[in-house]
Amino acid sequence: MQPEPTNKPVRPESEDDSGSDNQMRVAGMIVGTALIFLGFLDVFLSISGGFEIDVIPLLIYFGGVAVWANAVVENMTLRYSVIGASLLLAAVFFHYGEVLFWHKQVVFWVTVVVVMYFMFNEPKKPA
Repeated sequence: MQPEPTNKPVRPESEDDSGSDNQMRVAGMIVGTALIFLGFLDVFLSISGGFEIDVIPLLIYFGGVAVWANAVVENMTLRYSVIGASLLLAAVFFHYGEVLFWHKQVVFWVTVVVVMYFMFNEPKKPA
């Protein structure tokens, strides 16, 4: 005779430091999202207003992407690939020293596509 299954949530076996780790992930998500939003807002306003921006908003944007990826992405290879790519792009813009119109368009549309992906993609339920 099998015992009746309970509907209690399954907890991980080791809970020695999971509370502070979870808090740091949430803080990274918040800080990364805020930096992405601040950088994206400058890019969006410069596109719609037709004025020029310097590289600082893109440095803020790509720095936010790196912080967000460190907190959110579970796969280590993908995590460090996203962090490396975002830091490399920030360094390229810093070295180039100028933001052209097509740079702003690429950042805008890539951000729109990524936000739509996360908006319509349902996370997988653990089995």
